[in-house]
Amino acid sequence: MHRRWIAVFLAVIAALPLLASRGKTQAKQTAGADYIRYVEFNVPQDALRRALDWDVRTEGELGWVELLAQLACTYGGEWGRYSAEDLERTAQRLMSGDTQPHSKYYSYYREAYQAVLGGLVGDYREQTVQDGNIVWEQKYGLKAFYPIAAGYDISHFDDFGVSRSYGYRRRHLGHDMMGQTGTPIIAIESGTVEIMGWNQYGGWRIGIRSEDKKRYWYYAHLRKDHPFQSCLKEGDHVTAGDVIGYMGRTGYSATENVNNIETTHLHLGLELIFDESQKESDNEIWVSLYALTGLLSQHRSAVDRVEGQKEYVRRYEFQEERS
Repeated sequence: MHRRWIAVFLAVIAALPLLASRGKTQAKQTAGADYIRYVEFNVPQDALRRALDWDVRTEGELGWVELLAQLACTYGGEWGRYSAEDLERTAQRLMSGDTQPHSKYYSYYREAYQAVLGGLVGDYREQTVQDGNIVWEQKYGLKAFYPIAAGYDISHFDDFGVSRSYGYRRRHLGHDMMGQTGTPIIAIESGTVEIMGWNQYGGWRIGIRSEDKKRYWYYAHLRKDHPFQSCLKEGDHVTAGDVIGYMGRTGYSATENVNNIETTHLHLGLELIFDESQKESDNEIWVSLYALTGLLSQHRSAVDRVEGQKEYVRRYEFQEERS
């Protein structure tokens, strides 16, 4: 009963200009700035996969963001109640033409999920091998890549929000993917390199902003001595699937280029930005990536080593189709 009243409360306040606060997905009036302040992205991997399948099968007629937002309304954001049958019923309803939102706070979920998933699906051209020849293939579907190159094993678990104590006690606002030092790290989506260099918490790290400016991908604890793809610099544009750096265990030190992390891993973070004032502030929005990285594992970038160097480059070219 308590959760039922919370859901009713959320439905009322979400009709106001969107401002999310900590806890369940919520919205309330801001003073002079109307934008989302909090997102809890807890959509299960099975729901992501099924929604993506609908999007691909219908070539975008039923977008996965809209489908997931409609289903979030059904659950009041409580994805622990998710069932595949609910998703299929919702998809069939939308495909039949009944697209009217059944909740006052649909617009909140749609904007929040669009911020997380926007740009990850669409038209693209990708090189593939057919009969021993490399050819270009036109596709519609998942155009974002897994952050670890094809052929490299990793282990991971849902560690978002667990405690961290270096420097000060805080929550872990990312997703750790354990592997081997030197494993090539891949750009999940196309964007601009906003930052490269040393940070005492993240060690060698690189931050890439998506084309629509909504997503800031943060890749940290990169390899000592050779953390980045050597040609990269701040301000460069990278293409989804490019090699951007190499896994390591740097960080937890004010001294540059130090291995102070015990376990080699990639710290992957995703910050959502609805207003530029949120960037590098006390109001940053970081979301869990465990389910999303599981989904992205179906699209991996093959790489080759550059002869005589510690450098790797992508094997097959990739081009996004701009709308």
